[in-house]
Amino acid sequence: MLIGATTVGTLTDILGRRRMLICCLTWFSVMTGLCAIATSPEVFGIFRFLAGLGGVLPTASALSGEYSHPKARNLVFAIIFSGFPVGGILAAFTGMFVIPRFGWQAMFLLGLLPLALIVPVALKFLPESIAFLRAKGRHAEAERTARRWSITLEDTQEEAPTTTRPSAETGPNSMSPVKALLSRDYIVATLCFLVMSCLCLFMIYGYNTWLPEIMRQAGYSSGSALGFLLMFNLGAVVGQLLISLAADRLGSKPIIVTTYLLAAVAVILLSLRLPTAVLYAAVALGGVGAMGTQTFVLAYVSKYYPVRMGATAMGWALGFGRLGSMLAPPLLGLIIGARLAFQWNFYALAVPGVIGAALIGLVPRAPWTGSPGRTREGGRARALPAGADLIMLLRDSPALNAPHSAKKNTAPCAGITPQPPTSRR
Repeated sequence: MLIGATTVGTLTDILGRRRMLICCLTWFSVMTGLCAIATSPEVFGIFRFLAGLGGVLPTASALSGEYSHPKARNLVFAIIFSGFPVGGILAAFTGMFVIPRFGWQAMFLLGLLPLALIVPVALKFLPESIAFLRAKGRHAEAERTARRWSITLEDTQEEAPTTTRPSAETGPNSMSPVKALLSRDYIVATLCFLVMSCLCLFMIYGYNTWLPEIMRQAGYSSGSALGFLLMFNLGAVVGQLLISLAADRLGSKPIIVTTYLLAAVAVILLSLRLPTAVLYAAVALGGVGAMGTQTFVLAYVSKYYPVRMGATAMGWALGFGRLGSMLAPPLLGLIIGARLAFQWNFYALAVPGVIGAALIGLVPRAPWTGSPGRTREGGRARALPAGADLIMLLRDSPALNAPHSAKKNTAPCAGITPQPPTSRR
């Protein structure tokens, strides 16, 4: 998944969101289904490795971020990433029914369902990024996509910046997405996002892998220990949906600091001898802190970078975050194997939350914030690639602007926003 997310994320900015997403869905589904006919552990491992190369998440995240309204982007990401805990719960219950009756192979055959159910729908209805089409000079296709989805396009000339910063022709916008991601303008933010994603996945996989075992060591029954894991996932779903509403109003940074610290405090509470009901609440808060933070970090990434490198940034954040998911299980396993007190496992999960809360403060303002002729949203400016017209897009969706339906209103979509008269970070 590390290789798949970083590679596919980069290719997505070159080849387009729609094409890559459909290809990745097909690839992932087929490779998962082939696991059912594996003749040896080695062949099974190869198929699982190949399935992980299907980088669905960075592509889907980039496209969702571009089409979501800026005032609801964190909510959109919370809905999308709630699929992780919901899918985990459904897979567990499905396995309890399917495996005893049909064998483990049947679970992997169910992996072919996206190929049969989702890919045909995506082929018919999934739109391409309008900003990507315009940046590639495919203006007629962009206009057809806009008409199909009732999006109003207004083309205006981009104002020239009056600052002394490098122009788009000599700055990051003239570079390849990977070079721009590591350029002087973005390198600090990029490194912070990569490490923060790594810390989030360390906490998530630490919880999901070892929480039942740690709670058994603490003296709880197997049923109660599994109940803690279920509460972790349920808390993640409900909590991040609720907190996303605050994130869209208050901005990403304060919410990310809060959820990181929430994860750290929750896991410290688990190390104490508290009533069971309190521990269940702490586990639910831990789910919000760990999974919610990952969701809001990715939503922040989608707002921070220009459209032309958005999928690359998302892929790198998700891909390098996998280092945390690979480190957590063996590290906590070593602590358990060393027969240290069970509290040390929770301390190991609390440290990433504290570090992450500090790192978010090091993320600088987006490079083009405040430049004339650029767009702003949440303190982040987003510009099109050099040579492309500035697209002034899109009416607010009816759901978000029902009280103002009588007025002609343009609103951001496809990752491009008209510049408002005022902006709050």
